[in-house]
Amino acid sequence: MIDRDQISARFKELYGTEPTLVSKSPGRINIIGEHTDYNEGFVLPTAIDKAVYVALSKREDSEIHLYAEDFKESYTVELDKVAPSDKGWPNYILGVVNQLKSRGLELSGFNLYIDGDIPVGAGLSSSAAVECATGYGLNELFRLGLDKVSIAKIGQLAEHTYAGVKCGIMDQFASVLSKANHVVRLDCRDLTYTYVPLELGEYEIVLLNTNVKHSLASSAYNDRRYSCEHAVTLIQKKHADVKSLRDVDIAMLEELVMPFDQDSYIKAKFVVEENERLAKACAAMENGDIVEMGKQMFRAHEGLSKEYEVSCKELDFLVEKAKDFPEVLGARMMGGGFGGCTINIVKKGFGQQLVDALAPAYKKEFNLELTPIFVKTDNGSELVY
Repeated sequence: MIDRDQISARFKELYGTEPTLVSKSPGRINIIGEHTDYNEGFVLPTAIDKAVYVALSKREDSEIHLYAEDFKESYTVELDKVAPSDKGWPNYILGVVNQLKSRGLELSGFNLYIDGDIPVGAGLSSSAAVECATGYGLNELFRLGLDKVSIAKIGQLAEHTYAGVKCGIMDQFASVLSKANHVVRLDCRDLTYTYVPLELGEYEIVLLNTNVKHSLASSAYNDRRYSCEHAVTLIQKKHADVKSLRDVDIAMLEELVMPFDQDSYIKAKFVVEENERLAKACAAMENGDIVEMGKQMFRAHEGLSKEYEVSCKELDFLVEKAKDFPEVLGARMMGGGFGGCTINIVKKGFGQQLVDALAPAYKKEFNLELTPIFVKTDNGSELVY
């Protein structure tokens, strides 16, 4: 947790005045539903108690002054000269400014200070949190009148245009709209959503960070998207009304895809079944059946690893070892794949014992440290003050 007094003091040190407001936007986890978002399916994310904090005040001129605590680095640009920077980190902020300007919204110069406690590179969507904390804060500072869904969409488009990542909407949506002790059941086709209670009772969520990120990730992501789209194209020859894998069932895949493209069949079948697993996990949560939810998570990992082929040996190792402990109800890789974290549903108080049991074996196998991240669910974007 970042201390608000510390943020204020640092802002005053940099800019000579107190901030007008501080907004925060959290990182996210996803209970189940991977690679379904770009196939117009369902996802089940929620925010965590690790966030990005943005402190803001207006300036008398039209300059934008940014300072990132993580990098100990500042960046300045005129409002009418906003463009992608070769520095990288300012782009997540400037992309949001660009989106606001492109909507004809009235901005002036401002000072912005950014800090956070989301572990970078763990697949918890720190970039979406930066975009959403910025969008939420600027919306409040300049009284732009944007609703929360618009702020999430602006964050997504900022990532597409200024960071060059064609992400789905899940990360930004979860960062802005989450509610503590609930997951968001988000329909990625039309962005309708409902809150499903996440009552874990005697259990808690523990993330295990592999501390790896394999370089296959971006090319493999594009390959998987192609396989899914190709399956849809093959089905459309007979069913013109099919728009995405959301409209497809296993019988269609077996008849129209399997004989012509085995790989597209396997990848598409995973997506169709992942949506079914998500529906089962939601039903289990609503019935307070955490055991069944955990089973669906284990099954999801099996599919991600063997069928969709986006896991890696480090992730598989951690999920397989977790199965040995009756205190772990479910575990799977989380996120795009090829590294990052596993998400585990663990008996309260057992998390550290699990880490102590797995870390030496993980170190011996891969010569890597295993880093636990203990998280609770939290609200989406809000003002700290």
